[in-house]
Amino acid sequence: MSTQVESSPGLEILTVGRVSVDLYAEQLNANATEVQSFRKSLGGTTTNVAVAAARLGRRAATCTRVGDDEFGNYITTALAETFNVDTRFVTRDSAFKTPLAFVFREPPEDPRVVFYREPRAPDMNITLADVDSDTVISVPILWLAASNLAYEPCRTAMHDMLALRNAPLAWHSDVARHTILDLDWRPMFWPNEAAAAAEIRPLLSQFSMVIGNRAECEIVVGTNDPEEALDRLLAFGLDSVVVKLGGDGVLVGDRHGFRARVAPIKVDVVCGVGAGDAFGAAVCHGLLAGWDLERCARFGNAAGALVAGRLMCADDMPMLEDVTALTALSLETS
Repeated sequence: MSTQVESSPGLEILTVGRVSVDLYAEQLNANATEVQSFRKSLGGTTTNVAVAAARLGRRAATCTRVGDDEFGNYITTALAETFNVDTRFVTRDSAFKTPLAFVFREPPEDPRVVFYREPRAPDMNITLADVDSDTVISVPILWLAASNLAYEPCRTAMHDMLALRNAPLAWHSDVARHTILDLDWRPMFWPNEAAAAAEIRPLLSQFSMVIGNRAECEIVVGTNDPEEALDRLLAFGLDSVVVKLGGDGVLVGDRHGFRARVAPIKVDVVCGVGAGDAFGAAVCHGLLAGWDLERCARFGNAAGALVAGRLMCADDMPMLEDVTALTALSLETS
């Protein structure tokens, strides 16, 4: 639940979860046999959210693990020097290699992502010891992905962080905390949908906000009807819910009865991967600015549209002025 606490000095958002080196097929509608070239970026949903938030001017950090290898060097260097993301919680894991993800744009609206994380990825080994407990407790936004719950010891780390986050606190301030769950369904990480629901549902009451698309909501609460899914999620005690509707925009609602559908921003899609991460970071920016839920979602739609119109995730996350301009333009033309 959202409460009032003292902020961790400086840091505004901490994301926890996976990272990878992403390789994007430059040829459209080409499979692994047909593609001729790839472009390299870094990725992983929670890492993308941290990068996108930093691009919007927010002080962001990510907690993850990389291999003690050249790709691990690339990720830590790019995060710190190119994207201005705080890397104090990025740990080297000498036992496993930094993972790869290949993105095939077949079709561009719903690309196919092939993960190379065998025998396991370093970020699956995240523990509570990888992050400062005071930061977990006090950072204004803690962003977690549901995919973190698919494996140990990362699953236990998520439980431990939520326990810290939601424990009774001895001191308070006027800084609002938001504990956000991205439903982030990736079927290759789970044995089946029932197993995912069994891990996610018991934790919903420990979050203040849940963000997911219709299919993800159906896995967790048993319906893909947006209105019904929103109501079922709010019944767990959440402050607010965002249901992403793809080409139909976004449905948002809160525990006070507010509901709004926010229209999408149409764009010629180059690659759909990363648009949801840009959306999430933009929502975080709005929460930190004190905006209402509808305004956050409108800003998020603009950020997501910009990334969908570009090839890559992290390297193509938009700057604040770009999102602000597109948001204003969408309002003028609506």
